[in-house]
Amino acid sequence: MTEQRRLAAILVADVVGYSKLIGSDEAGTLTQLRALRTEVIEPQIAKHAGRLFKSVGDGFLVEFASAVQAVSCANAIQESNMVGRLPLRIGIHVGDVVVQGDDLMGDGVNVAARVEGIADVGGIAVTRAVHEQVRDKLDLGFVDKGEIELKNIQRPVHVFVIGEAKVDGHATALPLPDKPSIAVLPFQNMSGDPEQEYFADGMVEEIITALSRFRSLFVIARNSSFGYKGKTVEVRQVGRELGVRYVLEGSVRKAGQRLRITSQLIDCVTGAHIWADRYDGNADDVFDLQDRVTLDVVGAITPKLEQADIARVTRKPTEHMGAYDCYLRGVAAYHSAGEEGLKKAQALCSQAIELDPNFAAPYAIAAFCQALQHGIGVNPTQAELAWATQLSRRAVQLDRDDAVILSMATWVEAHLTRDLDAAADLAERAVAVNPNLAFAWAASGWVHVWMGEPATGLEHLLQARRLSPLDINQRFVLTGIAQAHFMLKQYDEAFDVAVRALQNWRQAPTYRVAAASAALSGRLVEARKFIAGLLEVDPERCLATLEETLGAYRRAEDIEHLKRALQLAGLPE
Repeated sequence: MTEQRRLAAILVADVVGYSKLIGSDEAGTLTQLRALRTEVIEPQIAKHAGRLFKSVGDGFLVEFASAVQAVSCANAIQESNMVGRLPLRIGIHVGDVVVQGDDLMGDGVNVAARVEGIADVGGIAVTRAVHEQVRDKLDLGFVDKGEIELKNIQRPVHVFVIGEAKVDGHATALPLPDKPSIAVLPFQNMSGDPEQEYFADGMVEEIITALSRFRSLFVIARNSSFGYKGKTVEVRQVGRELGVRYVLEGSVRKAGQRLRITSQLIDCVTGAHIWADRYDGNADDVFDLQDRVTLDVVGAITPKLEQADIARVTRKPTEHMGAYDCYLRGVAAYHSAGEEGLKKAQALCSQAIELDPNFAAPYAIAAFCQALQHGIGVNPTQAELAWATQLSRRAVQLDRDDAVILSMATWVEAHLTRDLDAAADLAERAVAVNPNLAFAWAASGWVHVWMGEPATGLEHLLQARRLSPLDINQRFVLTGIAQAHFMLKQYDEAFDVAVRALQNWRQAPTYRVAAASAALSGRLVEARKFIAGLLEVDPERCLATLEETLGAYRRAEDIEHLKRALQLAGLPE
């Protein structure tokens, strides 16, 4: 008799840690398992036209006619199972199965079972065959885990996991971009001198900037990479949290004029070391050493180096190493934030300008620090405003092809001079020059919000967030996202994002959008609490003086929209 075969999508699910749960509370675990089956698993199987063909203890095997049905069902099960139930993991494969009565056997079932075993808790893992059929049909982010050896399966299996699968309400991983993606972690300072920390950090920042100029790469921003500074982390974790395939790590040793950089490139999916190297030279050779690291990285992960990109990356910013050293110290002070750090950065950048008047970057940072001081409530004098504007415009004159300089100039024009047209032109050029720069997308996003183009602003701010998912300054981006949602009259979304921003940034702009969105979404109790928070950080604020601190909003209707909402929320007249 010829055995009956057919092609099927097989979903395998089981409870994580079931034996341990049974050992500690048998009756309670069995009750929970029955509830999970009758209240979650079976209703979702029926809803998605599946067939439960086998149930063994804590395991469930389900057949579907299509991969789309199987993945949709798996996602619905995990979403329904997020809180207060037994933790599940799910694997799915499309393959040939052998029919034996109501049971199914064969390679299609075996592969699904093995893939399920490597899924995250609360997650879903699928084979390449499944991914090919669903990636353009379901709005889910997939993370490419590469080819993995599975027990009792003859050949490696290419596995993807759903990037938006939740564990305790948090995303387990970000989807990989469609081009080679990399994060550069802070290099260790091996100099034995804590004072040289700024130099090691500066080297990494320069390498990140150089890598980001290659349009063939997706490069995570400095502020997210530096979230791992001083921490011992596993590269696979970094890959999941930042949504990248590769990580570069290393060390810097500076002894007098001697300089040594070591680096290694690691594949986050497999954990394999792609290459490691050591670069020796004098301090005067620092730019050449940085270029060698950068080009070796790009050569290892992308098949072709564009000559235009190489030329852009290997330009020396200055020939004066004293100016460069002052600049690096200024960057370190700028990143320390606070009014004192910003003033120190300005002083160091002024020294760098004196040493090399044609070095563009210090002009931009000094001007940007003035804009940041204004942002934290330190109003500039007319002389300071004119000085910052002059420095910013000089920086752009000196280097119109540096996206960081263009982005800082965007902020100065929008925030200090209120010239939105000039700011928009600078932001557009910054994004075009370096589409990997999160700061450029964030500046552009805010400018579009102020210009009354919230849909475009939202799109650009979301791109900034993806390029720097762990940025300590995400509060600034999140506030912009909330403001864009508010202007689009998406008040629930604005409220949710503003609340997240307030967890780490209790400043007036975030309190304003939180109170306004709460009021117009019917949450008047929360709105009044946010108004109280606003008045705590800005006691003099009232509706009559609101426009003084709003920013460069171009449209009168946008200001009136916000005023009406804040009046409803309880802001005094």
